[in-house]
Amino acid sequence: MGSDDSEVRSLRDIPLMRRGSGTSWQPDRFPPSMIHAQVAGWGLMFQGLLFGGYDVQGGPRGASAPEALGWLMLMANRELSSGQLVLSVMLSPDPLTAGANGGYPLLLQSGESYRGEPLHDRQHPHDLFMELAASYTHYFSDTWGLMLYVAPAGEPALGPVAFPHRASARFDPLAVLGHHWQDSTHISFGVVTAGLVTPLARLEVSAFNGREPDEFRYDLDLRLPDSFSARLSVNPTSRVSTQVSYGYLPSPEALHPGVPVHRFTASAMYHAPVGAHGFWATTAVFGRNVEGDEPPTNSALLESNVDLDGHHAVFGRVEYVRKTGHDLALSGILEHETFDVGVLALGYLYQFNPWGPVKAGVGARGALNLVPEDLAALYGSRTPLGGMVYVRLAPVMRGAPGHGR
Repeated sequence: MGSDDSEVRSLRDIPLMRRGSGTSWQPDRFPPSMIHAQVAGWGLMFQGLLFGGYDVQGGPRGASAPEALGWLMLMANRELSSGQLVLSVMLSPDPLTAGANGGYPLLLQSGESYRGEPLHDRQHPHDLFMELAASYTHYFSDTWGLMLYVAPAGEPALGPVAFPHRASARFDPLAVLGHHWQDSTHISFGVVTAGLVTPLARLEVSAFNGREPDEFRYDLDLRLPDSFSARLSVNPTSRVSTQVSYGYLPSPEALHPGVPVHRFTASAMYHAPVGAHGFWATTAVFGRNVEGDEPPTNSALLESNVDLDGHHAVFGRVEYVRKTGHDLALSGILEHETFDVGVLALGYLYQFNPWGPVKAGVGARGALNLVPEDLAALYGSRTPLGGMVYVRLAPVMRGAPGHGR
C-alpha cells in the first residue's frame, strides 16, 4: 500500500483524501474509498457508507429495533484560476430508516429533542441533507493560500472529523456517546468558514447557525449565523493529523433557549498500512462543554480499527463522558446531578470480495456500558449491555494511501 511518508511541500500536492468532513483534515495516508470519474474537466467522486441490521440495547431504558444508517456523497472538484473549487452534496437515509421514536436505541446517548421532550438513550437520525457546500482555495504560492467554505448545510471549523466519516469508525455502525461534546455541529444549517492554509497546517474561523437541527429531518433549518468557532489543524506527517478548536454557541438547544455553550476540543488521528492489503486507523478525542452557569463537563474517546487483510477487520471504542441529569432526562433530585458514564465496545467485520466498485461485509458489535451506582436501578445494572448485527456496504478501497488528487 505504499511507503511514502514524505511531507507535502506544496498546496497543489495535498491529497484529496486529507479532506475529512466539512473542512476538517485527516491523515494523508488513507487509500481512496470512492468511485471516481472525469467529466468535462471536473473530477467527480462518489463516497458512501451504509449499514443495515438489528440493534439491541438491554435493560429498562433499552430497546430493540431494525435499523439502516449511513450517508452518500457526491463531490466535484476542478482547478479554477490559481486554486481549486470543490462542490459537495451529502445525503443520509436516516430520516426514512432510523427516524422512528426519535432515533435508534443507544444506551446513555443524549442530545436534541423529540416531540418537545429531551431525547435519551437513543441516537437521533441525521438530516436528509447532511451537506450542501462549495469551497474554494486560492493558491498565492506553493506554500500558502486562502480558503472559503460556504454551506447552507455543512460543518463549521469545530471539532475533529465527525464520527460517521472517520477512518477509525468506518466499521462501527453506532454513534459515539460524546457526540454533543465533540462533533455535533457537523450538520449545521448555515455555515461560512474562512481559513489560511499551508501544506502542513490550516487556521480557520467560522460563523454559523449553532441551533441543533429540529426533529423534522427533510428540510433545511436555516437561521442567521449566531455562533462562531476557530480551529487549528496540523498534519506533521502523512500518518498523523491533529486539531484544537473552540466554539461559542449562544443557544444551541430548542428546549433550553438562551443557555450558551462554550466548547473546546482536541484530537489526534493516526493511520498506517498493515501488511500488503490491511490498514490501521486510530483516533483520540477530548471534548469539553461549559453550559451556562453549570460546571464544565468533559468527554474522552479512543477508537481504533484494523483491517487485517481486506477481509477480516476488528474495531473497538472506549469512551468516558460526564453527563448531567437533564442530559439523561432524569427527574427529581437526579436532574441536577452529574454522572460519569462510559462504554467499552468491540466488534468484528468480515468483508466479501468486491462486487464491481462496491464491497459488502457482515459484522457484529457488542458494548459494555458503565453507569454509576446511583443509576443502576434505572438501567438494570451498573453494566447494561448492547449490541448490533449488521451488513455493511461501501465503495472499494483503491490505490495507495499516499498522495493522489
